[in-house]
Amino acid sequence: MRPEIRILIADDQAMVREALRSVLDQEADLVVVGQACNGVEAIEQVALLLPHILLLDLIMPRLSGMEVLRRFSKNHAEVRTIILNDITPNSRIVGALRLGARGVVPKHTTPEMLFKGIRAVAAGGYWIGHENMQALIESLRAEPAAEIDGARSRDLRLTPAEQKVVAAITAGQTNKEIAQHCSISEHTVKHHLTRIFEKVGVSDRLELALYAMQNLDERGD
Repeated sequence: MRPEIRILIADDQAMVREALRSVLDQEADLVVVGQACNGVEAIEQVALLLPHILLLDLIMPRLSGMEVLRRFSKNHAEVRTIILNDITPNSRIVGALRLGARGVVPKHTTPEMLFKGIRAVAAGGYWIGHENMQALIESLRAEPAAEIDGARSRDLRLTPAEQKVVAAITAGQTNKEIAQHCSISEHTVKHHLTRIFEKVGVSDRLELALYAMQNLDERGD
């Protein structure tokens, strides 16, 4: 039997909240413990109900989803947030990931993908639906590559070469592009990635990119 996952749904549209509850009620391990119709209520309900997962719409009254994430970065770090995406700009999604969101699911996704996303994030991973993947990578590529914050780099003991690889991954570059940019072989790039995954504690490029985004200085929304 799967362990119970407590879920709070925060969306200003009652029909969306009820539809999600109806879908999630199909799974015995996914338990909807509450709902919130605005950002202020979302923060209050998280403190009161202590959910494992917060399904969060970024566009809400009283307090935006982005501001909710900012406040969670200081408090309630134990709740893992999945963004409910509808027509949210890609730049806003990237900003939400930097602020600590662990996943993104489209509001029109299938129940199976919603279940997988919630379970993946509850288990400590990340989840980016296939519908968002290409757009997210393109958005990342549109931003300049950035170095990891110095203090965090020293804590992880990343070498200068490894820092360059992480910055390139965050910018959405392929192994071939990284090799060309750094004047090294693709084999060396793979070696660096293996070492970086071990040091950071991630298992793939997506997790590494999201980790780097969350640990870089914010550039704003």
